[in-house]
Amino acid sequence: MSSQATPTLSLKGIGASPGVAVGHAYILDRKRVRTPKLRLAEAEVDPERMRMKTALDLSDRQLSELKEQITRSEGPEHGLILEAHRLMLHDPMFVDEVNRLIVEDRINAEWAVRRVARKLKHLFDNIPDEYFRERRSDVEYVADRVVRNLMGQVVDEEVSLPDHAVVVAHDLSPADTAMMARSGRVAGFVTDLGGQTSHTAIVARARSIPAVVGAGRASEQISPGDLVALDGTRGLVLVNPTEDQLKLFHETMRRHQEIEARALEAKDLPAQSTDGFRMRLVGNIEFPEEIPSLLAHGAEGIGLYRTEFMFLDRKSPPTEEEQYRAYRQVLEAMGGRPVTIRTLDLGGDKVPGKTKHEKEPNPAMGLRAIRYCLANRELFRVQLRALLRASVHGHMRMMFPLICGMSELREARSELEACRTELGRAGVPLGKRFQVGIMVETPSAALIADRLAQEADFFSVGTNDLIQYSLAIDRQNRDVAYLYKPLHLSVLRSLKNIVSAAKGAGIPVAMCGEMAGDPIYALVLLALGFDELSMTAGQIPTVKGIIRESNRADAQQLLETAMELTTAEEIERFIRTEMERRLGEQQ
Repeated sequence: MSSQATPTLSLKGIGASPGVAVGHAYILDRKRVRTPKLRLAEAEVDPERMRMKTALDLSDRQLSELKEQITRSEGPEHGLILEAHRLMLHDPMFVDEVNRLIVEDRINAEWAVRRVARKLKHLFDNIPDEYFRERRSDVEYVADRVVRNLMGQVVDEEVSLPDHAVVVAHDLSPADTAMMARSGRVAGFVTDLGGQTSHTAIVARARSIPAVVGAGRASEQISPGDLVALDGTRGLVLVNPTEDQLKLFHETMRRHQEIEARALEAKDLPAQSTDGFRMRLVGNIEFPEEIPSLLAHGAEGIGLYRTEFMFLDRKSPPTEEEQYRAYRQVLEAMGGRPVTIRTLDLGGDKVPGKTKHEKEPNPAMGLRAIRYCLANRELFRVQLRALLRASVHGHMRMMFPLICGMSELREARSELEACRTELGRAGVPLGKRFQVGIMVETPSAALIADRLAQEADFFSVGTNDLIQYSLAIDRQNRDVAYLYKPLHLSVLRSLKNIVSAAKGAGIPVAMCGEMAGDPIYALVLLALGFDELSMTAGQIPTVKGIIRESNRADAQQLLETAMELTTAEEIERFIRTEMERRLGEQQ
């Protein structure tokens, strides 16, 4: 029931995990502990360092125990998050700097920990990549744990959730998120902080729990027990909705459940338009734990497996054996379905083992992705050898990120062949030759797509970067984010050129950016002729339903009319109106 006596509050955040949920708010108030600031006498310095060491040891034991628990219940990748936190406790950048402040500045350990954490977080703030910028939260979780242990406070306190709880928090640690998600009592998550790649978003998507993150001051504005309706697709949160709004949410939930049910019934049917155009719907993953959900939603394979996670928060890069085991696990779990694995897509400032953090003036356009790999051949070759070995265990495809020209593609393929030859001579079992594709995500690649198509086995369009670079806007910059327009005429023309080049060369063309999973764009992508769309599990049923009930000739007419318009706003308004009308008619 809605609380009609209480005004409705509408909050906007980032849709981090699709789906609609209604439940009563459970406010998780893990308040940050107030940090005492004390100056030490000289005789107090050594005891303070010992106190710090004791707190670090205790934190280490707590994280080790948590890691074991979460690995057992959630799988090894979630355990790795906590392992990364544990390693931070031994990182010289953290420990040595805290001890230096205790000795040289003669300040107490709690204060020193906060100062070092603030400095490390500032380093993360300057990283352009959203995924790695989100890791600044890890510094805060670790620092908070150490400070609480220094002060003798309770950590990892278990919470008792009511059924159908909408958990609302300023931010959630990986441990809190995983423990609550596995309780089976969480209807949804709402957090003040976070983005698409925050731990809360990743765990929620893996569990198919609707989530809205980055919702401003939600934890202050929502009270315990408030009725909360959230839309994890649109990033919308309504607190104490009106009867009419609640009715609409319940109706949306009902439709969503019906679509899900139909999708489950039709999960083995093809995503094929009424006039016979066949598309393949596949999934994007960061963790193997997301695979069961993908398969349950009818994914025909994996279109984007991001391998960067293994390289995070470590003192040294993962070994060839570690990588081989991880890739093998995913390939075997997919049971012969195609799995597209993207090679390392990191910048030089984020790779483990790099002790000198040279700040690039413009990292987004600097030494990153394939450029970084070609500048660090041994790191690249370790990954290529692991991929070649893993290819024995399933249907693997491989793609290189941020290819801007033919030279990069040829160099990358040359390294792959050198590794293949090396392993072959050593008698290592190798799978049959697999397809090697590229991510088309820069205007340069889009413009020479016809040439690249001659030497790539497939294209996968990364729309997030392609749109960003095409329109020269930083979508993380709130001052210009409004200019991020997937239906900008220049973007549509680029997509048309890429698909045309691929078709001309007879190679398949996929899309793995966020645009692929948005139902509003489904007919546009059908009209353009994409062979494959890759998205999160929860988006597959809706997109599949639209394709199965659409006619491609009709979609092409829609696209032609849209491309006769001029502004992005006009095109978006036209497409959105048409899609809402058609989706409405399908209910």
